[in-house]
Amino acid sequence: MLDESRHFPALVLNADFRPLSYFPLSLWSWQEAVKAVFLDRVTVLSEYEDVQVRSPSLSMNLPSVIALKDFVQTTRRPAFTRFNVFLRDNFSCQYCNDRLPTHDLTFDHVIPRARGGRTSWENVVTACSPCNLLKGSKLPAEIGMFPRRRPIQPTTRRLQENGRAFPPNYLHESWRDYLYWDTELEHG
Repeated sequence: MLDESRHFPALVLNADFRPLSYFPLSLWSWQEAVKAVFLDRVTVLSEYEDVQVRSPSLSMNLPSVIALKDFVQTTRRPAFTRFNVFLRDNFSCQYCNDRLPTHDLTFDHVIPRARGGRTSWENVVTACSPCNLLKGSKLPAEIGMFPRRRPIQPTTRRLQENGRAFPPNYLHESWRDYLYWDTELEHG
């Protein structure tokens, strides 16, 4: 019987058996997964043991890993968002190299907006608040603060690879064959 107090998400793989996304990890609620099974949009690759959903005429184990039957093409150019900038920069300040949680990060315009800088992949980097305040509206050469890496527009593939460095806190055992994180990262 399904215990409503627990969540049983399904890992969603593309038709090539790779996760749609590593960060955040592509997960669907058990309700979405069951609906996709009945609509014949996915193949069930693994199920939760002893976790069932029942109706008067049917009983089925909940899927823990599903693969889409049709391949979903990922975009080649990821959206410019604050989170994607942080992910591109590995959640590290590009001035002092401190790695911080997202709520402690800001983004900095390398060429400040007050100096004609644009809000674009090529001009925005991840910064901690102290470095961002210190740099202010100065040019890097004026204050001697240069980003550790030149800001560029990443590919979706690069963001996915960066996301693999940040495994989620919870990984169901049935997902491990489909995810490719280093063992050290999973348990470290």
